[in-house]
Amino acid sequence: MRYTFTPLLSIDVCLVPFPAMTLRISEIFCSLQGESRSMGFPTAFVRLTGCPARCGYCDTAYAFSGGEATEIPAILEQVAGFGVHHVTVTGGEPLAQKGCLTLLAALCDAGYEVSLETGGMLDVSQVDPRVIRVVDLKTPASGECENNLYSNIDCLGPKDQIKFVICDEADYRWAASQLAERGLASRCEVLFSPCHGSQDPTALAEWILRDRLPVRFQLQLHKILWGEERAR
Repeated sequence: MRYTFTPLLSIDVCLVPFPAMTLRISEIFCSLQGESRSMGFPTAFVRLTGCPARCGYCDTAYAFSGGEATEIPAILEQVAGFGVHHVTVTGGEPLAQKGCLTLLAALCDAGYEVSLETGGMLDVSQVDPRVIRVVDLKTPASGECENNLYSNIDCLGPKDQIKFVICDEADYRWAASQLAERGLASRCEVLFSPCHGSQDPTALAEWILRDRLPVRFQLQLHKILWGEERAR
């Protein structure tokens, strides 16, 4: 389901000398943000192609390969056409393409509120400081726990977020231990999200309440609204 908005921002991408760098793009679309602190806002999504991870619950395997080579000015032009303030760069794993850093800076320069959704296996230290970094810590049930880059935690601040996708009670216990041992809640906002179709959301909510964890419980809004269809 794709939504097109009348432009609200007066952004002339041609006036800014963005580099003619090419990235491989799986899709650019506009929908409601379904996760994180900006949940519910109309948001332009730029989905980059490619990912080194193979999480068991991945719902964007179509972004592992293919895509279309697109220069940054063309990406900015498409984003401006949606007329929204929020932009999310996602994947796949967006940081797998070196040009992602330049794209993020260009979006910030254009006046957007920019967030990056990253799997947490690649270095986020060089990401433009204006960008909101939403960094996964992969749980054991994801199949990618051993690839977490824990040094990323030291790069995060109050506007950033760490996300755990909880697949079962063992994942919950592991995530709770990481929360305590690494002092995550004192560094940034922490999100606990039930794996869609695997972890019962009510049970996860009750565990969080029982243990009084200082985390934000979240559901994937787009899947509540549109089910398994991609909200695009």
